[in-house]
Amino acid sequence: MEETIFIPTPLGVAKLVGDENGLSAFTVLNSDEKLTDIIPEVLEDAVYQINEYFDGKREVFTLDLNPEGTDFQKKVWDALLTIPFGKTTSYLELSKTLGDVKAIRAVAAANGKNPLWIIVPCHRVIGSDGSLTGYAGGLHRKQWLLEHESPFKQTSLF
Repeated sequence: MEETIFIPTPLGVAKLVGDENGLSAFTVLNSDEKLTDIIPEVLEDAVYQINEYFDGKREVFTLDLNPEGTDFQKKVWDALLTIPFGKTTSYLELSKTLGDVKAIRAVAAANGKNPLWIIVPCHRVIGSDGSLTGYAGGLHRKQWLLEHESPFKQTSLF
């Protein structure tokens, strides 16, 4: 049976959906939901690993994933999993990795449909010119995530 829970994160309340086959969705909401008091066993590891990520103690997720999507979308999402923590790539480079430079728009569209934010790191894809481009969670969250993963931490002068 699929379970849905809501947990706090530094980016807002997150919604997790999953079952014994794996995690099918992880998104951060733009609204407040009642936080889940008791985490179902099938989602305990996901919550633990997500908390470790936000605490700066995890760079790679080791979860069973079960997102719904087309074969092409899943191919793009699998490619996203190869982008290392603290690194970025462009939509063009991602298209080249997938073997079709002309598929850049389709790759970008599949990236935008990723239901497993952060875990499948769509936030690590930027414009060819280095600009932050679309992110379903908003550019402020994308920037936060990239700064969180950056090996060069910004420090205050004052």
